[in-house]
Amino acid sequence: MFQLGKTIISEDLIEKDFVCNLTACKGACCIEGEAGAPVTEAEVAILEEIYPKVKPFLRPEGIAAISEQGTHIVSANEELETPLVGGKECAYVTFTPTGTASCGIEDAYNAGAIDFRKPISCHLYPVRVQEYSEFAAVNYHKWPICNDACVLGKELKVPVYKFVKDALIRKFGTHWYAELEKVAQKMA
Repeated sequence: MFQLGKTIISEDLIEKDFVCNLTACKGACCIEGEAGAPVTEAEVAILEEIYPKVKPFLRPEGIAAISEQGTHIVSANEELETPLVGGKECAYVTFTPTGTASCGIEDAYNAGAIDFRKPISCHLYPVRVQEYSEFAAVNYHKWPICNDACVLGKELKVPVYKFVKDALIRKFGTHWYAELEKVAQKMA
């Protein structure tokens, strides 16, 4: 672990390789698991505001789940999350003709309908950020469904922090990312 400003960062971000391999996993991270994607309080307001523009991009099942549960839920652990369809996939999930999961929010963003890409937790994945009162912990989340992404990342020699560069800059800023790159160069 090392510190940059008010963040404590796992060395795994530099030492581990990762590149999403949607051909292999079909977007399983949006389908598997027991909870929706974490969202921030600020994102809750955004989801409520953009939902009318996102709705045309969603599946009927997702629309029904959001109609029933809302654009977000509060979990049993008092955490904000995206709702699920039948306790399974995220309500915002769409599927390509080949069955690969996609994000209806990101589909709306890519179509120019909204200017919000997707929740930062989704954009950052496989990086997870845990906010504490004095600092944020920035960790690599290893999940067996992403083993193919680890293999592809190793083949392409892309460390986790480079794979999620845009998301890390979105979350922490360009100066923070430049400092992270300096640490990575020293560790190389």
